[in-house]
Amino acid sequence: MRLLALILAFSLAACTSQPRQQADIVLEQAHSGGSSLAISPDSRVLASGGWSGYLRLWDLENGRNLRSWRAHTDSVNGIYFLPDGNILTAGYDGRIVRWSSRGSELASWNTTAVTASAIDIDRNRFATGHKDGSLIIRQLRSGEEILRFRPHSRQVRSVAFSPDGEVIATSSTDGRVLLTTIASGEMREMQRPSSDPRTLVFSPDGEALYGSGWFMLYRWNPASGELASLKTEHLGIINNIQFTPDGQLASISRQTDSAVLFLDPLSGETTARFQKHDLCGVAVNVSPDGRYLATTSDDASVRIWTLK
Repeated sequence: MRLLALILAFSLAACTSQPRQQADIVLEQAHSGGSSLAISPDSRVLASGGWSGYLRLWDLENGRNLRSWRAHTDSVNGIYFLPDGNILTAGYDGRIVRWSSRGSELASWNTTAVTASAIDIDRNRFATGHKDGSLIIRQLRSGEEILRFRPHSRQVRSVAFSPDGEVIATSSTDGRVLLTTIASGEMREMQRPSSDPRTLVFSPDGEALYGSGWFMLYRWNPASGELASLKTEHLGIINNIQFTPDGQLASISRQTDSAVLFLDPLSGETTARFQKHDLCGVAVNVSPDGRYLATTSDDASVRIWTLK
């Protein structure tokens, strides 16, 4: 036990000895608790969702609140900016809604509680994972179902489209990570990780699938299903990861940690450190132009960095 304590103390000292970039804007009490984030294609507007169902739009440059409305009656579990300037949201209340940028409801579809989602703008597709383990792929504009099946026996944790749109990846609290070929419905199971991934994301070239769990980044070879586990500086569950425009992985963790880090996707090593949240981290997002980083957390704040 003493040896373990010494190792942990050394790890903590190593993590805290390096400088962390302080947030340029801290929006306190933005939500009762943050649940999701998205940044507009022009990198000017940040959308944040919270536990109480409110959606808020922020000016990324100065943090000014542009607009707020209650989009759902429960947690906002997915936010997406659309090419026409509208916004798509998915909630734990089982609603999928398309909104105007001014907060007017344009269309909606009812389903069961949404626990994960992903969008494929180029092919007009939207996928939702659900509490019962099911997955639904819809036409983005009409809401018409393309495919509905149940790849998992328990709640879907994460959903990700491959860059070519041919495959969809899912993870679940049942511990399985699956790749499903959309055209045929054929499913392949990846090698099981040590904990169920909270997030899945394909590398931009589609040659690797990344996931995140306790302390670790997971990297699969989609062709073979083989898994490599990469140690990171995170001291808890890595709750959310996203590729930055320059090829790093932005990450945020929770439980025993609330660190915000940029990671090398090949080694898992930290390339940049940012101000921690006061409570468990939830979501991280980097603007398409690479200029801004945004995060949210159980501490109810939304934070924005202008990246150096």
